Amino acid sequence: MAAKKNKAPVRRLLIVDDHPMMRTGLAQLIDNAGDLKVIAEADNASQAILAIAKQKLDLALVDISLPDKNGLELIKDIRTLKPGLPILVVSMHDEMIYAERVLRAGARGYIMKQEGGQKFLLAIRQVLAGKVFVSEKMSARILENFSGIQEENSSSPVQKLSDREFEVFQLIGQGVGTRAIAGRLHLSVKTVEVHRASIKEKLNLLTATELVRFAVRWLDAQDRT
Repeated sequence: MAAKKNKAPVRRLLIVDDHPMMRTGLAQLIDNAGDLKVIAEADNASQAILAIAKQKLDLALVDISLPDKNGLELIKDIRTLKPGLPILVVSMHDEMIYAERVLRAGARGYIMKQEGGQKFLLAIRQVLAGKVFVSEKMSARILENFSGIQEENSSSPVQKLSDREFEVFQLIGQGVGTRAIAGRLHLSVKTVEVHRASIKEKLNLLTATELVRFAVRWLDAQDRT
């Protein structure tokens, strides 16, 4: 009697996204693949952390925009809780702004939501295989940055911001005031004011009004991409 072939184990995934339709569509795509299975879903960072603590997972798919916490901070939290759990960011936002940040935070890849199903599965399997996944365009950009051949003027000034400054900048663009930002990010008001001053300096803005206008316009442009 011929020996039975060992069947590869089904890989267990978590989807973190606050849009139910996006979670449903991704889950159907993944479950139909045969070798992948979504075993948990979360629509915010708090639920994601609970799921990661309770479930045995092989991969977390994480959106950047979440209602209770910035996705970059969630990635860092996951890395602290489960250092060996790979993370693939699935986002509508421009990878040229976010991809390098999420990789620095500890994610293993970045794919934009408008990509097709086969590209999603390729990204998932590549990250599960221990590799990093970004688009060819983003890969070339990262290599340019690493080699130092990219022209200084070719990048957005927003890329000069640290991850925390970037988080504050986004909240400013959403119309959130200093005290509310401090509460949401668990910072002191003074610390937020320091970040605001640093952001203005890096973006060459003179006043708080200019900063708000710039942040609002920048976020609006991101939403349209």
